[in-house]
Amino acid sequence: MKIGLLRHFKVTLGYPSKLVTSQELLIWQQEYNESKIEEVDIDHQGQKWSKCYSSDLERAKITASRAFEGNIIFLEDLREMSLYPVIHTEMRLPLWLHVTLIRLAWFLGHKSQKESKKEVVSRINRVLDEAINHGEDLLIVGHGGIMMFMRKELLKRGFSGPKFNRPENAKVYIFEKT
Repeated sequence: MKIGLLRHFKVTLGYPSKLVTSQELLIWQQEYNESKIEEVDIDHQGQKWSKCYSSDLERAKITASRAFEGNIIFLEDLREMSLYPVIHTEMRLPLWLHVTLIRLAWFLGHKSQKESKKEVVSRINRVLDEAINHGEDLLIVGHGGIMMFMRKELLKRGFSGPKFNRPENAKVYIFEKT
């Protein structure tokens, strides 16, 4: 059985280059979720998929519809983790500082984050349980952070596949269990 992980097409909205308040960061996140994407060809490395699961966010939906011909199952469980500013202030901070504080808070289970790491891994495992029970080669279209956790869960389940730190957009990473 093979499972392909595919990160959505690249989003055209860039990162804020200036100092931002926590409110401006939230507005940027919303704009990112609604941004246009850059469509490119997808190399499936000769693999044919029998089924496709996708995040239900628009950038993933469009990517999935370009990558797979057939019925696609759109799942909220494949959405990227929702991360929230730790410090709610009008003080402008560099983006890297906001991101560092948010990631640290998320990993430590801080109350500012609405979803814990345990909850994210749980929803990933729900998707993988269904996929593996299906028993056929499957393409999963999602987001970078979710893919990093999904890779770890696939390896725990006896799959082998490529290593990646930050998955590339529109690149298929194939995991196989023999």
